[in-house]
Amino acid sequence: MNEHVQTATTAPLFDPLSPEFIRDPYPHYERLRTTDPMHLTPLGMFVASRHAEVSSVLRDKRFGKDYVERNKRRYRPEVLEQPVFRSMRHWMLYQDPPDHTRLRSLVVKAFTARRVEDMRPRIQEVVDQTLDRISGQGHMDLIEDFAFRLPVTIICDMLGIPAEHREAFYAGSRDGGRLLEPVPLSPAEIEQGNAGQIMARMYFEHLFEIRRKNPGDDLTTQLLQAEEDGSKLSNEELTANLILLFGAGHETTVNLIGNGLLALHRNPDQLALLKAKPALIGNAVEEFLRYDSSVQLTGRVALVDIDDLGGRKIPKGESVLCLLGSANRDPAVYPDRPDRLDITRPNVRPLSFGGGIHHCLGAQLARIEAEVAIATLLRRLPELRLDQPDNPQWRPTFVLRGLKTLPASW
Repeated sequence: MNEHVQTATTAPLFDPLSPEFIRDPYPHYERLRTTDPMHLTPLGMFVASRHAEVSSVLRDKRFGKDYVERNKRRYRPEVLEQPVFRSMRHWMLYQDPPDHTRLRSLVVKAFTARRVEDMRPRIQEVVDQTLDRISGQGHMDLIEDFAFRLPVTIICDMLGIPAEHREAFYAGSRDGGRLLEPVPLSPAEIEQGNAGQIMARMYFEHLFEIRRKNPGDDLTTQLLQAEEDGSKLSNEELTANLILLFGAGHETTVNLIGNGLLALHRNPDQLALLKAKPALIGNAVEEFLRYDSSVQLTGRVALVDIDDLGGRKIPKGESVLCLLGSANRDPAVYPDRPDRLDITRPNVRPLSFGGGIHHCLGAQLARIEAEVAIATLLRRLPELRLDQPDNPQWRPTFVLRGLKTLPASW
């Protein structure tokens, strides 16, 4: 059924910026999986919606990022020299080997399983301090007042951002998700992205001076001092990847906590079960990741001609958009009602953190943050209820899926 034909009267199979898609992409994913699982969009990108093709592309070394060449197709050369694109081209997220290997090797030591697990007491402390401050109010926005503050504090700790500088980060914008999307940015969005990158670059260059004079036990100091096979990061690489680490270090975790809490309160039986059996929190977080992934999509580019991917030929240089959110609900992998939240579901292995060489560095940190945050909230505020569980406000992005607000009372 790969030769699906759309008429002028049918809705596009893949229209990710439409309000209906933003509100609930999962019926759209089901249509893609069943009618055109390797869909070719009008922009010439292939969209993989089944688990088999998505997981294959993520692991296949014949696919890469090819960031510069891919963007040459979408933007004029002078546009790609603007600050936001100059920074993004250095992100390890968009690098292929050997640059990706070099950059990741300098950062990965900060995210070892032992080191991340050792952060659990600090994560618990931050969650408790947050709830101490707001528990007497009787109401809060679970995104801004709770989910946002925890991962921002932890990534500030990791990067060595002084406590007296953090208020600006707590009050910061969450508009950066649009930069990750395959739909080209508008001139206004590019201008906004440039402004954000310039401000971030100015701050981190200031932080470098602080840490050169006063080294600390933090990732910024380590990267400033790092030397791997005789090759340090250039100043531009260092700045760009700290900007990336700050954004990636909190944005997806905010969404994981928010999406998980919304899913629980929309499924009262699962909420009651988790309250009754708190030890289920680890598996519950895996199910939250599968059920409503913080990251819905990741892209790859064919580095060679691919003869057959789900019945399609993928020419060298063409993009494949991997729908992680769709793969996570593929009945071929999760045959027992994949559209149902089940915190006891066995063998949950969500693709939400990607795969292959680009598997998310902070995956375990995000899991621990979500476990501690949600378990502590349910324990300390057992009467908490969402004010509008049936009509939440989603952010207008589709690569990063998350809520603008999530009002709650108790």
